[in-house]
Amino acid sequence: MHCFDNKAMMNEQVVSAQSEKQVMVVGIDDSEHSSYALKWTLDHFFPNPMFKLVLVHSRPSATSAVGLAGPGAAEVLPIVDSDLRKIAARVVETAKQLCIKNSVNDVIAEVVEGDPRNVLCEAVEKHHASVLVVGSHGYGAIKRAVLGSVSDYCAHHAHCTVMIVKKPKTKH
Repeated sequence: MHCFDNKAMMNEQVVSAQSEKQVMVVGIDDSEHSSYALKWTLDHFFPNPMFKLVLVHSRPSATSAVGLAGPGAAEVLPIVDSDLRKIAARVVETAKQLCIKNSVNDVIAEVVEGDPRNVLCEAVEKHHASVLVVGSHGYGAIKRAVLGSVSDYCAHHAHCTVMIVKKPKTKH
């Protein structure tokens, strides 16, 4: 009888673990590559009771966006910061509307200030994500070397499966 009780308890733990949703984090920005990656993810994985969806937008700081710190910076920075906040709100609202259009209503959306590479990897840790989805901007070798690839960085540093969604090239 004692062995049966242990077996029943183990079965309850397995059922409980299975009933918890895995988390899928999707990196979003204002690019068509990001929109395509979100659409692709929604079409292929949702609505799926297995995943909880978390959208994460990385917002640059006003200082890093402007890149200046001299005379006039004090007047410019609040304006730039306001614009960056508006862009972030628009990105999140557009992504949420896309989710709703695809019957995915249980969505968490976050805007975090910082470098998108770090922000996305930290979001994976924070939410204990099983999957991170990022769009590929399709940069060439030179641009990727100068700007750094968010998808490449995440593929090497995120502690989960990383799915890089590439937008098909349009034929002319």
